[in-house]
Amino acid sequence: MNKLIKSGAAIVAAMAFAGCCCSESKTDGACGADVCSKEQAVVETIMTRRSVRDYKSEPVDREQMAKIIECGIYAPSAMNMQPWAVRVVDAPDFLDGVTAIAVEQMPQLKEQEGFRNFFRNAPTVAFVACPEESYSGEYDCGLLSENMMLAAWSMGIGSCCLGSVVPVMTSEAAKPYLERLNFPEGYKLMVGIAFGYPAGDTPEAPARDASKAYYVE
Repeated sequence: MNKLIKSGAAIVAAMAFAGCCCSESKTDGACGADVCSKEQAVVETIMTRRSVRDYKSEPVDREQMAKIIECGIYAPSAMNMQPWAVRVVDAPDFLDGVTAIAVEQMPQLKEQEGFRNFFRNAPTVAFVACPEESYSGEYDCGLLSENMMLAAWSMGIGSCCLGSVVPVMTSEAAKPYLERLNFPEGYKLMVGIAFGYPAGDTPEAPARDASKAYYVE
């Protein structure tokens, strides 16, 4: 067991260290600074990204959001089928309307400190869907979503993956809002992702269990 824990810790440490130092074989002591800097940026974004649950009221700049979406659709997908469909909403009437439905279904939401809307107070929300019959759509949409959240964080934009929006958005009361998203026929809503400029401090990362990842000898 100790061996497994040590192996898992070694993998996590190696992942963190990879972006902090460039080997001579890679850089030859010459132009490796740019390579190292890029590695550091990617690893730092992954290691520092947190779920944000409090946002400023201004919507995400649409040019920035376009870049976030572009990063999302560059995610890998099975056989490059790109099965996802993404709809971004920053219209207050839409978010407030869904919030009213959510509060009617779950009155306890209003008891949350600082509650303003159902989407963790985010002013911009991306809804991600995939074909109901796709064998890999759920995984592909997960890859797209992670790309989007990491890209956003690298730009100073917070995010939070919201599975709780699915039962509300697919309820009969929210049907008009789901229809406004205009997903292709046969698609199902997978997740909503809150986006916005963080209003508070970045939360600390919960502890990770390094023993869950290890080499098999």
